[in-house]
Amino acid sequence: MRAFERLSKIMEKKKIELEFTVRSSVKILYQCLSTSSGLSEWFADDVTIKKDQAKFEWDGSVEEAVVVSKKADEFIRYQMLEDEGTDYYFEFAIKIDALTGDVALIITDFVEEDEEEEQRLLWESQIGELKHILGN
Repeated sequence: MRAFERLSKIMEKKKIELEFTVRSSVKILYQCLSTSSGLSEWFADDVTIKKDQAKFEWDGSVEEAVVVSKKADEFIRYQMLEDEGTDYYFEFAIKIDALTGDVALIITDFVEEDEEEEQRLLWESQIGELKHILGN
């Protein structure tokens, strides 16, 4: 792919944020978002994380990512290798409502504009699985 074609494709991505209330302790939720065993339960068929390198497997297809930033019990940001050199990533952030004490999981992702609705539905399905695992 020529450079201008790659740039054109990159410019088409749109940042989306989704927020879900999750009944869980912050520590347990963070483990589900940041460890091989936690992510394998709800996010992908198999996940391997070694140092800051992650491999996600879905239906026999493997995608690799790097952990570009994290803070225990607050957030973790992954960047797929195919997005290396761009500002694109997906992030799981945990926020606690100061008034109610509710725990929210905020997902940030970048999607092709024509795939936004499909990606939102996919995240909703994945988070439904996470909530099931957590007993919500």
